[in-house]
Amino acid sequence: MKAWNVGWFYCQQQQQQQQQSRSFQREAAAETAPQSVISLEPPWTTFFQGETVILTCYRYDFNLPQKTKWYYGNREASGRIQKHTVTVRVSGVYQCQADDLLLSIRVHLNFHTGSLVLQAPPAIFEGDSVVLRCRTKKTVAQNTLIFYKNDVALKTHGQGSELHIHHENLRNNDEYYCTKKSVFPSSSNKVKIQVQELFPRPLLTARPSQPIDGSPVTLTCHIQLPAQRSHDQIQFCFFRNFQALGSGCSNSSEFHIPAIWTEDFPWYLCQAKTMNAQVIKQSLPLKIPVHRVFADFQTHIVPGSKLVPEGQLLLFNCSVKGVPGPIKFSWYKRDTMNKETKIPKSLGAEFKISTVNSSDSGDYFCEANNSRRSFVSQAVPITIKVPVSQPVLTLSTGKTRALEGDLMTLHCKSLRGSPHIQYEFYYEDVFLDINSMISGGGASFNFSMTTERSGNYYCTADNGLGAQRSEAVRISVIDMIKNRSVPVVAGITGGLFVVAAAGVLFYCWFSRKAGGRPTSDDSRNPSYSEPQEPTYYNIPACIELQPVYNNDPKEEVIYTQVWSTQRRCKQAVQKFESPRPRCQMAE
Repeated sequence: MKAWNVGWFYCQQQQQQQQQSRSFQREAAAETAPQSVISLEPPWTTFFQGETVILTCYRYDFNLPQKTKWYYGNREASGRIQKHTVTVRVSGVYQCQADDLLLSIRVHLNFHTGSLVLQAPPAIFEGDSVVLRCRTKKTVAQNTLIFYKNDVALKTHGQGSELHIHHENLRNNDEYYCTKKSVFPSSSNKVKIQVQELFPRPLLTARPSQPIDGSPVTLTCHIQLPAQRSHDQIQFCFFRNFQALGSGCSNSSEFHIPAIWTEDFPWYLCQAKTMNAQVIKQSLPLKIPVHRVFADFQTHIVPGSKLVPEGQLLLFNCSVKGVPGPIKFSWYKRDTMNKETKIPKSLGAEFKISTVNSSDSGDYFCEANNSRRSFVSQAVPITIKVPVSQPVLTLSTGKTRALEGDLMTLHCKSLRGSPHIQYEFYYEDVFLDINSMISGGGASFNFSMTTERSGNYYCTADNGLGAQRSEAVRISVIDMIKNRSVPVVAGITGGLFVVAAAGVLFYCWFSRKAGGRPTSDDSRNPSYSEPQEPTYYNIPACIELQPVYNNDPKEEVIYTQVWSTQRRCKQAVQKFESPRPRCQMAE
């Protein structure tokens, strides 16, 4: 309930503040120029007939005008009076105009015909202490004068012809007069007290009226003094949430706030008072709507591209608008794991990396801090481009010799370098193929081997920072059709040699098995002609060799396998005394 009452109070105060502001603006619009000032010497409005009073017209700041107009009643008296000072001895209402300022207040002068007058100042303002003077044409004893207030005699306590009224006892419409004790009593003129307002309730304004968070604000406490009292010294005090601001009250109607913040709950008010503190007035509370600031960052990088080659200079510069200072800058880096790290020794708007390397890749952003709040810029992604290393060309078979018709795969890879890497394949400086790779897996090129493609192969890798060339690899291709006669002849020759050797060994073994004669026996001599009974034996079949070839294209050596088929020799059945086998190669 208490919180609701406080909110209702501030709501009411805010409405009154707005109404007062509109009223003040209307008055300011109506009084586009200051008011002229009229002064009296002596400073009274009632005199005896025959006496004179000097009227002087001033500007609002009590400087003498260049031209003056006087008004008597409602008529201009300029035809007769043009000086800024005039002497008056006729009762009436007087006004003046200094230069082009507004008319002064109306002064009622009364030249009394009686023997007793009560004199009062022309204007009485709140906070004033007033002196009323009772005068007689002839000198009389001081104790014979009596002052009355609202027809009630006052005890003057020996004050004589003057009545001092303290400001606390002044009331509007109180009526005073004085009398003289004598055989023939007489009364003075009556004076009705009219206490004027020295200045209305102050109006507090803020400039700007809707500041942004953290920006400076100037408070102004507006009051309007009457022209007759424009020289009065007024003290001004300022409060925030009913707490005094600054070192206290001063003569300045303005107060400067270096920075205003939304969290301050900014209800402000001002107070205006006279030097003797007899008049103290306070403005209505003013709530200043503070808008949160929106920082406008500008981040510049050198070089201008976000792709920076390894080894170059990288320079950041951060500027921000809309954030009141003083501002301190800090720099941060966010890596691929979204981890933010404050960069040491980067407490300025400029941050420099003299020589970048691959570890400097990441998102960079700056922070602006004005001791009350921090503001962060958008991150700038920086990618460090690493030049490619010399690529390595490898073969899918791992061997540099191949048979015609074999499928060959060339693989080119750089072990170091930023993507995208473009690989190109060459044969004897003739371009073969192009392949771009994002990852670090390298690139491949497939083709079928022919004898015309024997020669040197190499590849290149390039990611925009300079191409690198691999070492050349020489590949030899073998044509099997042209080289088949060589293994055939070799196979036949080898086969015949094996058959001949086997026949000789068999003949010797069979001879010993049949007769048991030594090799020097006459019967074994070719001249021995003793007839013998022919004896027939089954002779092992002779072997004719036929080569069959089976080559592995993956091997560098060509192998020849020899397979045999048998043909039976002609069998002769004879009877020998001494068996002698004979074998005839079938044709």
